[in-house]
Amino acid sequence: MSGDKTTHAAAGDSLASFNLQDAPGHLLRRCQQLAVDLYTAEVGSNGLTPRQFALLLAIYQNSGISQVDLVRQTGIDRSTVAEMVARLIKRGLLVRQRTETDRRTNALAVTPDGEKQLRAAQPGVMRSQDRILEPLSPAKRADFIALLRQLVETLEQRG
Repeated sequence: MSGDKTTHAAAGDSLASFNLQDAPGHLLRRCQQLAVDLYTAEVGSNGLTPRQFALLLAIYQNSGISQVDLVRQTGIDRSTVAEMVARLIKRGLLVRQRTETDRRTNALAVTPDGEKQLRAAQPGVMRSQDRILEPLSPAKRADFIALLRQLVETLEQRG
Protein backbone atom coordinates (compact mmCIF):
# COMPACT_ATOMS: atom_id res chain seq x y z
CA MET A 1 0.00 0.00 0.00
CA SER A 2 1.59 3.22 -1.14
CA GLY A 3 0.92 6.65 0.35
CA ASP A 4 2.78 8.33 -2.49
CA LYS A 5 0.40 10.84 -4.11
CA THR A 6 2.71 11.35 -7.10
CA THR A 7 2.50 7.67 -8.03
CA HIS A 8 -1.30 7.86 -8.13
CA ALA A 9 -1.35 11.20 -9.95
CA ALA A 10 1.16 10.01 -12.53
CA ALA A 11 -1.13 7.07 -13.27
CA GLY A 12 -4.02 9.50 -14.00
CA ASP A 13 -5.81 8.73 -10.72
CA SER A 14 -8.64 11.27 -10.45
CA LEU A 15 -8.92 10.57 -6.72
CA ALA A 16 -5.27 11.46 -6.17
CA SER A 17 -5.70 14.71 -8.06
CA PHE A 18 -8.94 15.75 -6.32
CA ASN A 19 -8.21 18.95 -4.37
CA LEU A 20 -10.32 19.04 -1.22
CA GLN A 21 -9.25 22.64 -0.60
CA ASP A 22 -11.07 23.66 -3.81
CA ALA A 23 -14.22 21.63 -3.13
CA PRO A 24 -17.18 23.98 -2.39
CA GLY A 25 -18.95 21.49 -0.12
CA HIS A 26 -15.84 21.00 1.98
CA LEU A 27 -15.16 24.74 2.17
CA LEU A 28 -18.78 25.49 3.15
CA ARG A 29 -18.62 22.84 5.88
CA ARG A 30 -15.35 24.28 7.20
CA CYS A 31 -16.80 27.80 7.15
CA GLN A 32 -19.85 26.54 9.03
CA GLN A 33 -17.64 24.91 11.66
CA LEU A 34 -15.63 28.09 12.07
CA ALA A 35 -18.81 30.21 12.19
CA VAL A 36 -20.17 28.02 15.01
CA ASP A 37 -16.87 28.41 16.88
CA LEU A 38 -17.07 32.21 16.54
CA TYR A 39 -20.74 32.17 17.58
CA THR A 40 -19.96 30.10 20.69
CA ALA A 41 -17.02 32.36 21.58
CA GLU A 42 -19.28 35.44 21.40
CA VAL A 43 -22.58 34.08 22.79
CA GLY A 44 -21.02 31.70 25.30
CA SER A 45 -21.24 27.95 25.66
CA ASN A 46 -24.18 28.32 28.07
CA GLY A 47 -26.19 30.51 25.69
CA LEU A 48 -28.51 29.54 22.88
CA THR A 49 -26.98 27.40 20.15
CA PRO A 50 -27.01 28.82 16.62
CA ARG A 51 -29.97 26.62 15.62
CA GLN A 52 -31.87 27.48 18.81
CA PHE A 53 -31.31 31.17 18.11
CA ALA A 54 -32.50 30.77 14.50
CA LEU A 55 -35.58 28.83 15.57
CA LEU A 56 -36.55 31.20 18.37
CA LEU A 57 -35.92 34.26 16.20
CA ALA A 58 -38.07 32.86 13.38
CA ILE A 59 -40.88 32.17 15.85
CA TYR A 60 -40.47 35.57 17.54
CA GLN A 61 -40.71 37.32 14.17
CA ASN A 62 -43.65 35.12 13.06
CA SER A 63 -45.65 34.45 16.21
CA GLY A 64 -48.17 31.68 15.60
CA ILE A 65 -46.02 30.01 12.93
CA SER A 66 -46.56 26.29 12.40
CA GLN A 67 -43.77 23.75 12.68
CA VAL A 68 -44.15 23.01 8.95
CA ASP A 69 -43.58 26.68 8.08
CA LEU A 70 -40.73 26.82 10.58
CA VAL A 71 -38.98 23.99 8.71
CA ARG A 72 -39.35 25.95 5.44
CA GLN A 73 -38.12 29.19 6.96
CA THR A 74 -35.11 27.86 8.86
CA GLY A 75 -34.02 24.97 6.67
CA ILE A 76 -33.80 22.73 9.73
CA ASP A 77 -35.23 19.29 9.01
CA ARG A 78 -38.66 18.31 10.33
CA SER A 79 -37.59 15.79 12.96
CA THR A 80 -34.92 18.12 14.35
CA VAL A 81 -37.41 21.02 14.53
CA ALA A 82 -39.90 18.79 16.37
CA GLU A 83 -37.23 17.71 18.85
CA MET A 84 -35.94 21.25 19.35
CA VAL A 85 -39.45 22.67 19.82
CA ALA A 86 -40.21 20.02 22.44
CA ARG A 87 -37.01 20.86 24.34
CA LEU A 88 -37.59 24.62 24.11
CA ILE A 89 -41.14 24.17 25.40
CA LYS A 90 -39.81 22.08 28.29
CA ARG A 91 -37.32 24.87 29.08
CA GLY A 92 -40.15 27.41 29.08
CA LEU A 93 -38.87 29.35 26.06
CA LEU A 94 -41.78 28.45 23.72
CA VAL A 95 -45.47 27.68 23.94
CA ARG A 96 -47.45 25.58 21.49
CA GLN A 97 -51.21 25.78 20.96
CA ARG A 98 -53.58 24.15 18.48
CA THR A 99 -54.81 26.61 15.87
CA GLU A 100 -58.48 27.46 15.63
CA THR A 101 -58.59 26.95 11.85
CA ASP A 102 -56.87 23.53 11.78
CA ARG A 103 -56.86 21.53 15.01
CA ARG A 104 -54.03 19.36 13.61
CA THR A 105 -51.69 22.34 13.35
CA ASN A 106 -49.72 23.79 16.24
CA ALA A 107 -49.04 27.50 16.49
CA LEU A 108 -45.78 28.42 18.19
CA ALA A 109 -44.95 31.53 20.18
CA VAL A 110 -41.93 32.70 22.17
CA THR A 111 -42.48 33.12 25.91
CA PRO A 112 -41.15 36.12 27.85
CA ASP A 113 -38.24 33.91 28.99
CA GLY A 114 -37.59 32.96 25.37
CA GLU A 115 -37.52 36.61 24.35
CA LYS A 116 -35.15 37.34 27.23
CA GLN A 117 -32.79 34.59 25.98
CA LEU A 118 -32.98 35.97 22.42
CA ARG A 119 -32.20 39.50 23.57
CA ALA A 120 -29.31 38.24 25.72
CA ALA A 121 -27.81 36.34 22.77
CA GLN A 122 -28.31 39.02 20.11
CA PRO A 123 -25.21 41.16 20.85
CA GLY A 124 -22.97 38.09 20.71
CA VAL A 125 -24.68 36.90 17.54
CA MET A 126 -24.07 40.28 15.91
CA ARG A 127 -20.40 40.24 16.98
CA SER A 128 -19.98 36.73 15.57
CA GLN A 129 -21.54 37.79 12.25
CA ASP A 130 -19.13 40.73 12.09
CA ARG A 131 -16.18 38.43 12.86
CA ILE A 132 -17.25 36.01 10.11
CA LEU A 133 -17.19 38.80 7.53
CA GLU A 134 -14.11 40.54 8.92
CA PRO A 135 -11.65 38.95 6.43
CA LEU A 136 -13.62 40.40 3.51
CA SER A 137 -13.42 44.01 2.43
CA PRO A 138 -16.62 45.99 3.11
CA ALA A 139 -17.21 46.13 -0.66
CA LYS A 140 -17.11 42.31 -0.95
CA ARG A 141 -19.36 41.55 2.05
CA ALA A 142 -22.66 42.37 0.34
CA ASP A 143 -21.62 40.38 -2.73
CA PHE A 144 -20.66 37.42 -0.54
CA ILE A 145 -24.04 37.45 1.24
CA ALA A 146 -25.83 37.77 -2.11
CA LEU A 147 -23.91 34.79 -3.50
CA LEU A 148 -24.69 32.69 -0.43
CA ARG A 149 -28.40 33.59 -0.76
CA GLN A 150 -28.31 32.66 -4.43
CA LEU A 151 -26.77 29.28 -3.63
CA VAL A 152 -29.34 28.54 -0.93
CA GLU A 153 -32.30 29.61 -3.04
CA THR A 154 -31.16 27.75 -6.15
CA LEU A 155 -30.23 24.56 -4.31
CA GLU A 156 -33.52 24.59 -2.35
CA GLN A 157 -35.51 24.95 -5.60
CA ARG A 158 -33.72 21.97 -7.08
CA GLY A 159 -34.59 19.93 -4.01
